[in-house]
Amino acid sequence: MTTVLRTNLSEYKVTKALLDGRVHSDIVQLDFCGPTPAHNGFKAMVRENKFDAGELAIVTFLQAKAYGKPYVLLPAPISGRFQHHCAGFNIDFGHLDPKDIEGREVGVRTYTQTTALWIRGILRHEYGVDLDKVLWRTLGDGHLAEYTDPSNCQRLPAGSSIPDLMMRGELAAALLGEDMPKDERVRTLVPDAHNAALKWFEREGVVPVNHFFVVHADVSKKNPDVVREIYRMLIAGRQQAEGGVPAIFPPIGLEANRKGIQLAIDWALDQKIIPRRLSVDELFDDITGSLG
Repeated sequence: MTTVLRTNLSEYKVTKALLDGRVHSDIVQLDFCGPTPAHNGFKAMVRENKFDAGELAIVTFLQAKAYGKPYVLLPAPISGRFQHHCAGFNIDFGHLDPKDIEGREVGVRTYTQTTALWIRGILRHEYGVDLDKVLWRTLGDGHLAEYTDPSNCQRLPAGSSIPDLMMRGELAAALLGEDMPKDERVRTLVPDAHNAALKWFEREGVVPVNHFFVVHADVSKKNPDVVREIYRMLIAGRQQAEGGVPAIFPPIGLEANRKGIQLAIDWALDQKIIPRRLSVDELFDDITGSLG
């Protein structure tokens, strides 16, 4: 008998073979019923249990675990990258060093956005920025209903465009990731961001994960073989990635990701994103923690 799971998953190099059917299973069918892009389904996943499986931002998952939501992590990153380039500013309004954002307004889609966690942590721990002295201007709330942003967050008017506000100088800087304007006036807040990221990686050995694969706890309890099969499929998806897995990409496996997950926990607690310290091992159950 085939188990059908409501699944929320976007197409990446490492997932395309699952989505197009090249990687399939006799015991589990992943019903890809989530929105495009998948992050538009994260709120429904943690608030309504809308999906049985799929990708979830590591920050959202850490909050979900802290607030008792019934999902468990698989040691299978779906997306990740260096984050040093994800804070920018418009040079027309003057040069900014990282600490220059203290006392100023910086835009970010949501305070709990995973890219924002990583770049804020880099700004704090590599460049000495006091994050509490920045006014974070946001567009929306986080995925967890139980969570409230820190007091130094303030909502932008509905319909605002963070890139436009940054380009007009109404925001000193912005945390934008792939939405950073392709404009010659834009500079990265982290100096020489590409080489800074490479040096950080040489020292830390971590590629920051954006999204992991998760399953509902009931699936793991009732159908451990299904969870093991999903893990096999995720590995097969990597093996069949067109052109191979990117050179800079998070590895597979719990121990290979332990340091990166611990860093996400530490920085999430430091940035007032989770209410208590979590351990890496409590994010997994007996089945998902033994995979690989």
